[in-house]
Amino acid sequence: MCHQVIEKSIKAYYWHSKKSEPPYIHNLFLLAEKSGFINLVDDGKKELINELIPLNIQARYPEDKVALLKKLNYNKSRSLYKRTKELLEWIEKLLK
Repeated sequence: MCHQVIEKSIKAYYWHSKKSEPPYIHNLFLLAEKSGFINLVDDGKKELINELIPLNIQARYPEDKVALLKKLNYNKSRSLYKRTKELLEWIEKLLK
């Protein structure tokens, strides 16, 4: 769900900055580039965006869920959640 939260947030930023419908894509980095959002984020935020991209793809396919679960232990999941929440809050401030 972290991927989806950030995807929808970047699309909201796209709408806010471009005043048009965001493209129907799920690649966070590409969305961030097309919206100009990528120019506002530091390396840590870029790293999180890149880390979230494959999680969305892997979560869609049942055969990949086992591999995904092996990568996402408790500590890794908590870290992703915390960092996603921080990025979401930062994006929300941009939109105000």
